[in-house]
Amino acid sequence: MRDIDRSVGAVLGSAAGDALGAPFEFGLPGSFRERFPDGVGTMCGGGGWDPGEATDDTQMAVLVGESLLERRGLDLPDLFDRFRRWAASEPKDIGLQTEQVLLGGDSWDLAASLHFQVNARAAGNGSLMRASTSAVYFAARGRAATMDAARRISALTHGDGAAWEGTAILHELVRVALLGGDPVAAVPATLAEVTPAHRGRWSRILAPGWHPDHATECNGAVWPCLGSAVWALRTTGSFEEALVAAVDLGGDTDTVTAVTGMLAGAVYGAAAIPGRWTSPLHVPLPGFGDRVLRADDLRDLATALAEGSRPS
Repeated sequence: MRDIDRSVGAVLGSAAGDALGAPFEFGLPGSFRERFPDGVGTMCGGGGWDPGEATDDTQMAVLVGESLLERRGLDLPDLFDRFRRWAASEPKDIGLQTEQVLLGGDSWDLAASLHFQVNARAAGNGSLMRASTSAVYFAARGRAATMDAARRISALTHGDGAAWEGTAILHELVRVALLGGDPVAAVPATLAEVTPAHRGRWSRILAPGWHPDHATECNGAVWPCLGSAVWALRTTGSFEEALVAAVDLGGDTDTVTAVTGMLAGAVYGAAAIPGRWTSPLHVPLPGFGDRVLRADDLRDLATALAEGSRPS
């Protein structure tokens, strides 16, 4: 399998997971299989979402990807401005913390840290959910570069270092998968690169015996969100099985399944994503005209990110 297929798989797989999980957000565990007893689900819509409609998870991932391409690398002020323009357009869904940081009036380099100082809580999964495009872009630059970029992008909206480290871990696991490796097997080496203050907790969450039932927070927090995605990948044998396992956990299903789709797409490639999930997929982009991206647009974006990041 060519690495470009895996790159498309990561971006498209995350978007598919986002749209698949959106109608089940805040639902109870088992809701997906209750609706689809055979485990073969469709983009059903519901909860205010049309069938195949992606949420803020994929919308922000697109903004990250387009900024990286247009600015030819990581331009944090530009990216923050895009986020703020999007947030000001009243998207259908936006995380409370992200909204407060983006619309609070503070500068790009202070907004998240000031929010954290006041609230003392900023370890949501909102920087995991948008990581597919940046993970693809920075993969060719190696472990240190991709983990550093993840931390810097996360810190635009999340002041808690736990969110930075979780996003850095996700970036590195995607990088390993894009190279044809096993991201689950790469967890120990990745944890060695985590800031020591956060390494212990992440080691417990990503341990082989960890199960989502062991979580001490809802999966809207960064730890159980990434832990659940790794668990879903580790305990299943296909792209579809991994996403079904993730969405059926209940809770913050769009993001948990988006992160799972990112990892599973990088492992199994774009060809493993069912057409019944990609054909209705669409990504409205509030604040940027009447743009609506489809699956082919996401494929093109992922291809450009993978090719544009390679050293000349």
